[in-house]
Amino acid sequence: MKRTIVRDIFLAGLSGVEPYSLVKRKVRLEGDILKVEQLELDLSQFGSIYLVGAGKAFAAQAKAIEEILGQKIKAGIGVTKYGHTLPLERIKLFEAGHPLPDKEGGQATEAILGLLSEAKEEDLILCLLSGGGSALLFAPVRGISLEEIAQLNAALLSCGAKIDEINAVRKHLSSVKGGQLAKRAYPARLVSLILSDVIGDPLDVIASGPTTGDESTFADALKVLKRYDLEDKVPTAILSHLQRGEPETPKKEDKIFERVTNIIIGNNRQALYAARDKARELGWTPLILTSEMEGEAKEAAKVFASICKEIRSSSNPMSPPACILAGGETTVTLKGDGRGGRNQEFALAAAMQIKGFEEITILAAGTDGTDGPTEAAGAVVDGKTLSKIDKDPEEYLKNNDSYHFFKDSPCHLITGPTRTNVMDMVIGLVG
Repeated sequence: MKRTIVRDIFLAGLSGVEPYSLVKRKVRLEGDILKVEQLELDLSQFGSIYLVGAGKAFAAQAKAIEEILGQKIKAGIGVTKYGHTLPLERIKLFEAGHPLPDKEGGQATEAILGLLSEAKEEDLILCLLSGGGSALLFAPVRGISLEEIAQLNAALLSCGAKIDEINAVRKHLSSVKGGQLAKRAYPARLVSLILSDVIGDPLDVIASGPTTGDESTFADALKVLKRYDLEDKVPTAILSHLQRGEPETPKKEDKIFERVTNIIIGNNRQALYAARDKARELGWTPLILTSEMEGEAKEAAKVFASICKEIRSSSNPMSPPACILAGGETTVTLKGDGRGGRNQEFALAAAMQIKGFEEITILAAGTDGTDGPTEAAGAVVDGKTLSKIDKDPEEYLKNNDSYHFFKDSPCHLITGPTRTNVMDMVIGLVG
C-alpha cells in the first residue's frame, strides 16, 4: 500500500514540473505582447522570431511555444535525448546522445549555430534549455575530437565531481557553452526559458550556461582535473588546450548580455511543492527537508533514513503518519564495476539503515526517468526489503552494483522518459 502511495506522490512531483504545462503557465501572448513572467516583449517591434534549444525537456517546451506563437515562428531547431521526442510542426528536432555526446549532437549544434547566424539585430531568438543540454549541445573547440570529449566526460562522470565542476571543464572545451551561444546570437535579442537541474539554479551551470556569462576560467578547469587526479587520464590534446588558456569564455560584464534575458521557469523546489501537496491530500503530514541535497549518495541516505527512524521511534520532529521530502543531486564515486545510479545506490544504502522498521518506506528517483546507465528511474525500499532479497547488500553497495541488487525484485521504479529534469527526489513515508 505505502509503495503505491509513495509512487503517487513522486508522480505528482513530476507533474508539477511538466515542461509543456510550465511554459503554458509562464508564457502568454496578448495581442502582439509576449509576456514571460515579468518580461513583456512587443513582437511588432521585432523582425523574425527564431526558436532554438537543447535538453531532455526541449520537445515538450517547444510544443507549448509552437501552440502559443504558431506561424509567428520563422524557424526553429532543437536537440533532445534519444527517446524524448514529441511531434513538432515548425521546429526541426534532432535526437542525440546523453550523458556522453555523439556526432548527432554535433550535427544538431552545427544546425543551431547556422540558424543563429541568420538572425539580425531586429530579430528575437527564444532559447529553451533544460538538463542534458551540456551533452546535447556539442561543439568542441578546434583540435579536439568526439572521442577525446567522450573519454573526458566518462572520466568526469565517474570521479565524483559535482556538476558545476564538470561543467567548468566542459565549457572551456566548447564553442557553444559558457555564454558562447549568446555570443553567436548577438546582436539579436535573446530570451532563454530554463528548466533548472542544478542545485541553487545557477544560470552559468545549467546546461553549461550557453546564454549567460561564465563565472569559471581555464584555471578553474585545470583545478578540477587536479582535484580528482585526472591530469594523466584525459587526452593530451585536451590538457594542452586547457593549459593554453585562451580564448576565455565571455563574462557577465560583456556587452552581449545586455541583449539577453534568462528566466528560470521550473526547478526542484517546484517538484517538491507539488509532491508535498499530494502527500497532504492523501492524509500524510509533509515536511520538505531541502531542495539542495548533495554529497555521496550512500552517506546522504544514512542521514535521510535516520530522520525517518527518529520520527518512527520518538515522533520527533513530527508525528506519523509523516511524509519526508528532499531534493537535489547526490554523487557516486565509483570504486566497483557494477551498474546503477545515485538513486539506486541511495535506496540500497537506505534499505540497510531501515531494516526491521516495517512502517518506513523510502523512494529515491531521478525526475528525468533515468538513474545512471540503466532503464530505472530509481528504487523503492522499506523495512522488509533486505529480508526479501537473498543477496548481500554490503557487497553490492561496495561494488556500486545497486541495479543488479534490485533486479528481479519489485523495488525498481520504471517511468520511461519523463521529458523533464529537475534533479532527484527522495520521499520517505513513516507510518
